[in-house]
Amino acid sequence: MLLLTGNRNMAGEDSLEQTIRRENRTDSLPVVTIASVERILEADYRLSCATKLAEFCLYIESYRGTGRLYVP
Repeated sequence: MLLLTGNRNMAGEDSLEQTIRRENRTDSLPVVTIASVERILEADYRLSCATKLAEFCLYIESYRGTGRLYVP
């Protein structure tokens, strides 16, 4: 299971970014982050995000331990 989220800040010890930095291991699946949630209504941007997400899913084993991946 992958976590798909919008780009967020890293303020505070309980922020997602701080949690990734603290808890990530070499066998952990990455958190997938949409770089610009505001643009998701744009068809070209949405297609680009979907294409990159599909690529990540096809090769998920090679992304273990990376912490975070951004789409597109």
